[in-house]
Amino acid sequence: MPHDADVQDHDRLPLQQQAEGPETLPYTPPVMAEMKARAADPVDPVDPPEITVLQRMLSATTGSLLTALLVTPLDVVRVRLQSQNVSRPRVDFAKLPANFQKIVASSPTAVRPTDLGVTACCREVFFVNANSEVCLAGPKAAQAETAAAAAVPDCAVEQHQKKTINSTVDGLRKIARNEGISTLWRGLSPTLLMSIPANVIYFTGYEWLRFNPESPIHRATPDQYAPLVAGAFARVLAATAVGPIELFRTRLQAAQGQSAAGPLRDTFQGLRRMVQTHGIHSLWRGLTLTLWRDAPFSAMYWWGYETVRSQLTEARERRRGRDLLDLDGSRRVRERRRSQSRENHRATFFDSFAAGSLSGAAASIATMPFDVGKTRTQVYREAAQAGVPTAAVAEEQTMGRLLWHIFRTEGVAGLFKGWIPRTLKVAPACAIMISSYEVGKKVFRGMNERARERKMNGA
Repeated sequence: MPHDADVQDHDRLPLQQQAEGPETLPYTPPVMAEMKARAADPVDPVDPPEITVLQRMLSATTGSLLTALLVTPLDVVRVRLQSQNVSRPRVDFAKLPANFQKIVASSPTAVRPTDLGVTACCREVFFVNANSEVCLAGPKAAQAETAAAAAVPDCAVEQHQKKTINSTVDGLRKIARNEGISTLWRGLSPTLLMSIPANVIYFTGYEWLRFNPESPIHRATPDQYAPLVAGAFARVLAATAVGPIELFRTRLQAAQGQSAAGPLRDTFQGLRRMVQTHGIHSLWRGLTLTLWRDAPFSAMYWWGYETVRSQLTEARERRRGRDLLDLDGSRRVRERRRSQSRENHRATFFDSFAAGSLSGAAASIATMPFDVGKTRTQVYREAAQAGVPTAAVAEEQTMGRLLWHIFRTEGVAGLFKGWIPRTLKVAPACAIMISSYEVGKKVFRGMNERARERKMNGA
């Protein structure tokens, strides 16, 4: 059959060599042979006409906008879940009645509502001594010292429960009800400010490191390991570039309040005090943990993405009667990418969406402990403000000590706290981002090809 003959042409020997027997060559390990072949044939004809850097940046920007709008609420819930035991002071309910009686005795006007009861009691919340949340209420001033003193613990418990998040759905409901639905998109501006340059660096950097003939990773790394190395290096560059914005976004999302103006001002002031106390390098606080999370995440993500998408591409080629498994490593990669570039928009979107969501979910769960450690480090309150010696603050210790402290005090569940909202965020975020990026590249590739054809016809 003509097709079979075409497939097997590269395996045939010239007639003279068949008569004389195969030429004896020194043994070369498969990995070295692949690297030599890639170095000797640096021209990759997969993407004619080539997509410009600006077009890749626009593709990454489109994906960043869509991703931020859709998954920011889940990110807010994740940050609240991981930081609620760190950022909010603990309430000693046993001391509340005495504190309450003292306040009422000194300021009878603090007694506001005309009826008593847990719900009515919690209509107004005051902060006593800056470290205890209590509700001051009573039917009348004369009865305040006795009736309200008995109701304060129940009242404070209800107020505490209103702010405690127990699950993803519970967090979405409580934040929207108690702080306004717009709070679910708190931090969207810094998210966009961070994600757009980060994704531009990340995606364009990965493709250059992975496929450009001038890249040392492309030349020196075997193809099966190239996604791991290129993904990790690209993420290190992107995370370092946007580290201060990431710190600001995380602290802003962890802040609680009914308006964005208060948390925004508090976040700026907190960062300014931190820089004055610890220096400008403190803006990259948590970067080590971020890299411990993001570098292996990106390595696993890109390896999983290319593996899953390659399987989908090769399965489609087998249905067409062409098996890419018969080719060697470097040629197989080129033919696979050529096949992907010829797919229509629907196939490109489906393959990249499926591969991105599966690999993103798996990498997210695997790196969850580092995400918890990163969030704890970035949102903890300064030890001096809490009156705790610095050495006793786990968030000031090394990554290993912090994770061990979380494991020892909260168990395995503490290391994976917030994994559901993070996975629900990361899986669709990866899918939307990579599919938008791939479809955007395909659109620009078609535009470039039509422009080249018009230029050739005009000439």
